[in-house]
Amino acid sequence: MGYSVVKRSIIKGRRDKIWNWRCRWSIVTIAAIALIFYNAVANIWLLHPTACPVISTASPSDPPSCEPCIDTVPNSAIDDDPIAKLDLRLGRWDGSRSYRLFDYAAVGELYSEVSSNSKVCLATQSSIERLHELLRIAAHWTGPISVAVFVAGDELRLLRAFTTWLFRCQPEIYSRVALHIAMPAERPGVHGVVPSWARDCRSKPLPPGERRADTVAWRARHPYPQNHMRNQARKNCHTSYVFLVDVDIVPSKGMAASLDKFLTTAPKCSLCAYVVPTYELDKRVATFPSSKSELLRLSRNKLAIPFHRKVFIYNQYASNFSRWEASGGNETSETHISHNVTNFELLYEPFYVAPDTVPAHDERFLGYGFTRNTQNASPSTHYLRYILARRWK
Repeated sequence: MGYSVVKRSIIKGRRDKIWNWRCRWSIVTIAAIALIFYNAVANIWLLHPTACPVISTASPSDPPSCEPCIDTVPNSAIDDDPIAKLDLRLGRWDGSRSYRLFDYAAVGELYSEVSSNSKVCLATQSSIERLHELLRIAAHWTGPISVAVFVAGDELRLLRAFTTWLFRCQPEIYSRVALHIAMPAERPGVHGVVPSWARDCRSKPLPPGERRADTVAWRARHPYPQNHMRNQARKNCHTSYVFLVDVDIVPSKGMAASLDKFLTTAPKCSLCAYVVPTYELDKRVATFPSSKSELLRLSRNKLAIPFHRKVFIYNQYASNFSRWEASGGNETSETHISHNVTNFELLYEPFYVAPDTVPAHDERFLGYGFTRNTQNASPSTHYLRYILARRWK
């Protein structure tokens, strides 16, 4: 008896356990099915596109108003990076097909007008690491400025940044500038990413150390095409006369207006060049000399010397600066001819104002040193009569 009762109890217990197990799994299965159904419904509801609200538009007769949207236009929408549109496939080749030249990569809105109203255009050239010197030139020169810039590889993005900074932060200067680009065929420019300082007027443009190391190394091994740049800058001037200088040559204040007045009244001379006396200032000189008298005082104190006198005295020797200095101080406020330069020399490299008909620089000569005199030494050169002109208040 006892055995049979125990056996039935065990069987009943097993049945109860199986029933409980089935109930639990049924509940779990039902919950899982409900959760899956809920997720499916939720996904369908979330992914279902909402109907776009219908916005009424003004009738065609009503002119649109920009007043509500002036403050909402992002800065990136402003077209302040003209070089970004430059097609790098469309530059013209130089004679040896070693360099691509891009004329008028960026042009200020007043460049054409200022050129039409001026007798002289200042033409200059620079590499990217010295382009900041252009700001000192433009601070004194109020006429048109044509500048050619040599860039290789990632230097193009830095030139774009400088142009953008100039456009946003120095609009008066930018409006008078025409910027041209030359780049080597071996290492053409690439647009890249423009650095953030391009749109920050509190920043100084072109901070050092931004060029890639491989670009710096490449530049160190390849000569700088100065004569290509000089010809490009000069031939993109639109005035009768051109004042061709290096980017570190700063003209005296008011020189553009004074030369315009002088050239308007000067006798016509198609074979004359007006030499501008050029001096180097000692680093201790903090203020640019405002008059000839002040420059002579600096010269007497050995704080100003004729350009390249220590490096190569014959660079400016034929100008006879001693005679110019001996003529005194501010004898007149008008630009005038001091004396004739009669002893032309082969290695003479003056900075001068001349008609745009003077011969081009020989582009076969590359690098630094004795490249400007290739213009004077050209067999077709007839500009042997140099006249020293100067302007000081």
